[in-house]
Amino acid sequence: MKKSRPRLDDGTDLVSLADDRAIELVHDSVLKLWDAVNDLTRLRPPKRTRYRATVFGSARVPKTHWVYKAVRDLAAELTRMDCDVITGGGPGLMQAANAGVHRVRPKAPAGSVGIRVALPFEQEVNSYVNQAFEHGTFFTRLHHFVVLSDACIVVPGGIGTVLETLMIWQLLQVNKLQNVPLILVGDMYKGLVDWCRESMLREDCPLASPGDMDIPQCVSDAEGVLEIIREHHATWQKANGSGNSRSSRRASKRKR
Repeated sequence: MKKSRPRLDDGTDLVSLADDRAIELVHDSVLKLWDAVNDLTRLRPPKRTRYRATVFGSARVPKTHWVYKAVRDLAAELTRMDCDVITGGGPGLMQAANAGVHRVRPKAPAGSVGIRVALPFEQEVNSYVNQAFEHGTFFTRLHHFVVLSDACIVVPGGIGTVLETLMIWQLLQVNKLQNVPLILVGDMYKGLVDWCRESMLREDCPLASPGDMDIPQCVSDAEGVLEIIREHHATWQKANGSGNSRSSRRASKRKR
């Protein structure tokens, strides 16, 4: 049953801010805004023109660490495959991924995306981002990642990275997100999945389904990531009619 709008004694729809019913009006209006947002998030472009791989990872890893260099080289290879790379736009391994794009396409106007959130200790988007978005909340930022991503690659990270990982995992579990590989890189994530399997699939009180544990694909290094992405990217190109991309043309030239 539709709830009637608050009305004053004179029969008008006007509500004074001094009236207690103003709070109810604001509450109902906010809920209606959520309905509008939920409807708008169902919209998608008719056809993607670019394959986008999101890299989630720590903001704390310095440039001198071998993991920084490994993530940079991974992103460079994704760029050579004609993929756009999306990160959180911050320092550490996010910067490493954006730097990998810059190594291959230093003058490109797009393709190195940063989706950042306003934090007091991360003031600026890293210098290798050429397309930046900023959010005031983690909620909207996480949703933005979901809307843009064709694949999610998780490299070493802390609590924020684990939050992003589990969100993607859960959306895949309930089919709110489909056909998006969730690739976890390194031993730390194998341990996470093993813990989930052991703790959530107990015979006396199962908290998940066995198939849920197969959603994330654990790999040990960048080559494992690229193997999965190459196969998924090729399928994506066929589905989107993008077989004439630069990477496909280069492959064709090599065959000749």
